[in-house]
Amino acid sequence: MTDHAPFPRSRPRRLRRTPALRALVREARLSADDLIWPVFVCDGEGATMEVASMPGVIRRSVDLTAEAAEEAFQAGIRTICLFPYTDAALKTDDCAEAWNSDNLSNRATRAIKAAVPGMSVMTDVALDPYNAQGHDGIVRNGVIVNDESVEALVRMAMAQAEAGADILGPSDMMDGRIGAIRTALEEAGMQDVTIMSYAAKYASAFYGPFRDATGSSGALTGDKKTYQLDPLNAEEGLRCVARDLAEGADMVMVKPGMPYLDMVRRVKDAFAVPTFAYQVSGEYAMIRAAAGNGWIDGERAMMESLMSFRRAGCDGVLTYFAPEAARLIRAGWE
Repeated sequence: MTDHAPFPRSRPRRLRRTPALRALVREARLSADDLIWPVFVCDGEGATMEVASMPGVIRRSVDLTAEAAEEAFQAGIRTICLFPYTDAALKTDDCAEAWNSDNLSNRATRAIKAAVPGMSVMTDVALDPYNAQGHDGIVRNGVIVNDESVEALVRMAMAQAEAGADILGPSDMMDGRIGAIRTALEEAGMQDVTIMSYAAKYASAFYGPFRDATGSSGALTGDKKTYQLDPLNAEEGLRCVARDLAEGADMVMVKPGMPYLDMVRRVKDAFAVPTFAYQVSGEYAMIRAAAGNGWIDGERAMMESLMSFRRAGCDGVLTYFAPEAARLIRAGWE
């Protein structure tokens, strides 16, 4: 790529001279519509619990989750994603609480849809919040079994759809689960329920604070390398995206976010479908920690990080910064 004219006829700085000119030629835009807010739900009423490894993030009881959803909607956020903090007594080897119609996630979905009908509710389809061994699939003799896990995930997804979820987010990385969930939805007459597949989810060190937030870190035995992607495998990630789209996913996600922006770009270029990334807990915690120590400008780093997703090709991003970023955007942040 070369300039259309040599210097001094070409002076790219001309278009950076004023805020109006910069806005006029800006190649990507960031709006509150692009943000999905992940929220942790806990038991109780009027209850909140701080997440020590994620400063500024709290777990909320169902009633407060609905109130927070109303506030987020007023700020311009249109999608909220639910993650339950399940009581340890409800975590079992068969993960049956996952498809309990009255579990935390399903109660929160109904409460949000009643309080804010226009809010799109996304749910997490994975067994780790309900698994006594902390894995995303069912464990048999130390092995995370695929097909039995898929059967459980289908039951879980159907319970979430029946509770009113707009978007199902299978994050488990079991083979064949998108096709199985899509088939079940079609057979139940719920063909309008959307699936955003965590299609390229990598076995990452950046998930640690999230596992604290959902209470699965203490339960986890071993690691998740037999079902999450190897961080060095880009082509395999593309094959997983292609598979999930062929099985009926409407949207796809790359996870984690900033360390995998190359995958975001490759997915968008290869498939031209709605593509999302998850700015995961470790990414959030690093920015918060550095800002808390005065090492970076937290507000500017937060916004710059979100811009990187849009520049890389994301249609939207799941981020714990969503409410703060939405307020800044509405205030005309530049």
